[in-house]
Amino acid sequence: MHVRKDEAKVFTIPGVTPEAELTPRRIVEELDRYIVGQNQAKRVVAIALRNRHRRAKLTDELKEEIIPKNILMIGPTGVGKTEIARRLANLVNAPFIKVEATKYTEVGYVGRDVESMIRDLMESGVRMVQRKRRNEVERKAEALAVETLLDILHPLPARRGDAGADEDAAPTQPERVRERIRRKMESGDMDQFMVEIEIQDTAPKMVEIFTSSGIEEMGLNIQDMLGHMFPRKKRKKKVTVAEAKKILTNQEVEKLIDMESVVAEAVELVEQSGIVFIDEIDKIAGRERGAGPDVSREGVQRDILPIVEGSTVVTKYGPVKTNHVLFIAAGAFHTTKPSDLVPELQGRFPLRVELESLSKEDFKRILTEPENALVKQYTALMAADGVELVFTPDGVDEIAESGCLVNERTENIGARRLHTIMEKILEDISFAAPDDCEKRVVIDNAYVNARLKDIIRDVDLSRYIL
Repeated sequence: MHVRKDEAKVFTIPGVTPEAELTPRRIVEELDRYIVGQNQAKRVVAIALRNRHRRAKLTDELKEEIIPKNILMIGPTGVGKTEIARRLANLVNAPFIKVEATKYTEVGYVGRDVESMIRDLMESGVRMVQRKRRNEVERKAEALAVETLLDILHPLPARRGDAGADEDAAPTQPERVRERIRRKMESGDMDQFMVEIEIQDTAPKMVEIFTSSGIEEMGLNIQDMLGHMFPRKKRKKKVTVAEAKKILTNQEVEKLIDMESVVAEAVELVEQSGIVFIDEIDKIAGRERGAGPDVSREGVQRDILPIVEGSTVVTKYGPVKTNHVLFIAAGAFHTTKPSDLVPELQGRFPLRVELESLSKEDFKRILTEPENALVKQYTALMAADGVELVFTPDGVDEIAESGCLVNERTENIGARRLHTIMEKILEDISFAAPDDCEKRVVIDNAYVNARLKDIIRDVDLSRYIL
């Protein structure tokens, strides 16, 4: 098979060589840094992501024939479904949005239509490209902003005669003064100095009028139209030099960035690399059983179907094709099952993976191992107020045991239960710090028990508090 290497898109992981980047094994290792367990789900998404990398190396003809294998994640809340999808998107810096299936309604009902998820994805793509372009031009924009400020603070007198003849001449007194002002601005000595600058008024805010009934795109288009009919007015405003530099830098960035090329790159990025995570898809599963609030559930499924199959959605930035967008759907499926979805939609999610409920050992690892582990987060938060938190192994064990116990007795909300328990345990410390609190607090088995035993013993009380 002929492979055109010049067409391959290069995705990078910091600190990883191009030869080793984004292999499925490496993707799983990166996900392991933040998510405990769920190895099967990690393997499935890693393969789906690697297949995109493989597809990018193929010829144009074959590339169009290969469509992404969408994924359906099945598992209770709080086990890592959303986090896996979000970290996956961050890993390759791809446009990503998370939407809830329950907020969409069938065409003809009041509410958001399903095509708005692609419009939201496109907005995400445009913001990503704008951030990248901003990083490219920010230095130049800052330099131009400084020159504009210098012109306001100390304008140079107009030169007479041929300007080119004086290029090698010694700096004049105004130029030397201007240079001193520049050095003071760079050192921050003039940050609080007040200056009057010219700023542009924002465009008429028509969006708020039109966003209530799912016609938000109309509102955006009307805003753009009115922006051209009524050009933005300029007005003068007194601000500090530090604030003026930010305002003028933003204005220069807008001038330096070519929005047409931004939109073109964003459309390509969304069409080839976009990821849409549809949560709560189990809530729209099931057939109609007559009238009622769920009457349009199957209609929503049928409206989602063409987008997942591959269609063209009209956005304010132009048409966007969804043929190669990766869709990851997720749901607990407590009262329904995947086979309750309409058959056509089932067929568009060929990869099924069931996420496991979290055990006590998983809770202990979640508390201590990941880079964003709860113990690390709370230790850093209290350290900001000069309080050293020390979590002992038996203390962590008791927190994990309490989380499992409450999940068994009440609703199983997975790892989210740990947030509630940690807040309850550290409530007194968080309130007292830094005014009246010990500088070193040991969170051991006895400390955790003293704050949770009465609540956990009383099942009714634990339902309300934990």
